[in-house]
Amino acid sequence: MENQGQGPHTRVLEALGPAITAGDHPPGTVLRTEELAAEFDVSRTVVREVIRVLESMRLVTSRRRVGVTVLPTEEWNVYDPRVISWRLAGRDRPRQLRSLTVLRSAVEPVAAGLAAVHADPAQCAALTEHAMGMVATSRGQQLDAYLVHDTAFHRVVLTASGNEMFARLGDVVAAVLTGRTAHHVMFTDPDPAAVSLHVQVAEAVRVGDAARAEELTRQITVGAMAELDVLAP
Repeated sequence: MENQGQGPHTRVLEALGPAITAGDHPPGTVLRTEELAAEFDVSRTVVREVIRVLESMRLVTSRRRVGVTVLPTEEWNVYDPRVISWRLAGRDRPRQLRSLTVLRSAVEPVAAGLAAVHADPAQCAALTEHAMGMVATSRGQQLDAYLVHDTAFHRVVLTASGNEMFARLGDVVAAVLTGRTAHHVMFTDPDPAAVSLHVQVAEAVRVGDAARAEELTRQITVGAMAELDVLAP
């Protein structure tokens, strides 16, 4: 019997994808369609659909008369939010969190500086709204509510930068922020200093102070890395 709201395609994908990213099927492993169909008690059609999704993520490649081969990590689409979430759920979580936080450190400060130049009034208002939402949910162990505003805040910064490449990283940042919360790599209440920095970033963007917006955001990412040193050593 399927889990409520979860069809066979999703069930197989959410089992096989994490198994690959966790190393249960190392690179070079050949997966047989008929064996997967028997293992998951689904039709070969369902397995083929799942394989197509995994191919789109570059986790596997499929060749006639060879089968489905797991690709090396270097081939994976590591920016796919599902790949990120699967890796964060696995044994490699600490290293994955650091890798993603380094990416954020390289991108988000620059994006915030650009946002101070390019953000329109609606984006400035959204930043302030979400910063205030983070303040309102930063006490009392409201991490899920806090996450909503935190994720939205960083999406707006990336979009307001005016750089479409940065904007596309919104899903990546959302995945790492969600993963930190889901896997308890957060303090029970967010760091008050980090919350305050988000408020200050929103104000720096509003007044068009690019240098200050960039520096404040850099402080946010440095703080995020310092938290990892404590919570995910």
